[in-house]
Amino acid sequence: MRKRNVLGIGVTSTDYDEVTDHVIAAARARQPLAVSALAVHGVMTGVLDPSHRRRLNALDVVLPDGQPVRWALNLLFGDGLSDRVAGPVMMLKVCQACAREGLPVALYGSTTEVLAELDANLRVLCPGLRIAAAIPSQFRRVTEAEQACLAEQITRSEAALVFVGLGCPRQEVWLFENRHKLQMPMLAVGAAFDFHARRLTRPPRWVQDAGLEWSFRLLQEPRRLWRRYLLLNPLYLMLLAAQKLHLHRPGLEAEAPVPPFEGYA
Repeated sequence: MRKRNVLGIGVTSTDYDEVTDHVIAAARARQPLAVSALAVHGVMTGVLDPSHRRRLNALDVVLPDGQPVRWALNLLFGDGLSDRVAGPVMMLKVCQACAREGLPVALYGSTTEVLAELDANLRVLCPGLRIAAAIPSQFRRVTEAEQACLAEQITRSEAALVFVGLGCPRQEVWLFENRHKLQMPMLAVGAAFDFHARRLTRPPRWVQDAGLEWSFRLLQEPRRLWRRYLLLNPLYLMLLAAQKLHLHRPGLEAEAPVPPFEGYA
């Protein structure tokens, strides 16, 4: 699976079918695989933080979640991708494949209430899906020992893969720290937990296709998201134009070392 340099972040040029097949193959083989779906905000967390950039570039697959990230792949490299790979859609496709294959999944992140609603809805959307564990976030920094216990709990559940919904960038930090501890695919899917739990509503398809989903989310959560979208989106477009014009030549490796254990959970 090809990785492309988008502002110094290695973004995987792929589609839903390819990444689903890749994840299921790793789940069957009990092989580790760190997958994250990044929209503009996720990419920019790495652009602005050299240490986090190295974390992102250490992940196996970074999906172009968000039309502007797909546009970047097509603009800079002529990849001709016809659609993005959105975290919520990818999660559903992988769950449906797991149901067909008899592969149990684990859920990690969000609250107990959201996980209960997510569990119930996934069982309806993906008949036959087995959910081996549903572990809420602790919403605090945890110790290295607590992090190890969490990894052991997921392993003991006998899940074939785990979906992680801690929010960006905490979930990518968690993937980076656990990518050698769990012998299974780990998929960071952002707000997918809230969407499939029906806590958040997705916009109409034409809004998504136009790359305007950010404006819909901004209207839903203005206090939390205004800085993310109104400041980072214009900066992303400026840097993308500079890379296209060869005025900005980012490398794929960060200069700063990755900090030690962060303990997000």
